[in-house]
Amino acid sequence: MQPQTQVKRGLKRAVYNREQINQILDDTYLCHIGGVVDGYPAVQPNLHWRIGDTLYIHGSSKNGLINAILTEGKTCITVSALDGIVFAKSAFHHSVNYRSVMLFGTPKLVEDEQEKREALDALLEKFKKGRSKETRPPNATEMKATSVIAISLEHVSAKVRATGPEDDPADLDLPFTSGVLPIHQVYGEFEPFDPNA
Repeated sequence: MQPQTQVKRGLKRAVYNREQINQILDDTYLCHIGGVVDGYPAVQPNLHWRIGDTLYIHGSSKNGLINAILTEGKTCITVSALDGIVFAKSAFHHSVNYRSVMLFGTPKLVEDEQEKREALDALLEKFKKGRSKETRPPNATEMKATSVIAISLEHVSAKVRATGPEDDPADLDLPFTSGVLPIHQVYGEFEPFDPNA
């Protein structure tokens, strides 16, 4: 464990178990990439996916942040899932239940054509199993326009909160409700797109 991945606050919520970290990464789609662009800190949302011990992100080969983290040779990537809103007897103890991951690493541009195609196929498979075989593969122009970045999951940690409110004993008899309002990610029915409609 590196100093930057060691959880310093909320130690009881710290998670270093790789299996649990992998599950959070696999259950979520959106990450946030941090870097420095033209001397200013910048954060961008992106899709992420995992193959083994490597996290992948992708973007336009002209993307300023992608190019900046490659030039700088370091990045911080965060992933989070909001699982519930925690209502407490007091305003101070309101909170949320969540699962989050923070990754520090050296971004590596995937230049091998076969590895790049396999990585992009894995992204489609995360969308839907079998999807990489149900769509036109990217052509040479599209491949050139897309950067795929690999980051080792070596320096990573997570924080998880999955409990009810932590009311003060003196507040327990107050006439206010307390509990958890769960938040679930729900997939709707697929809506086919007709360009002629």
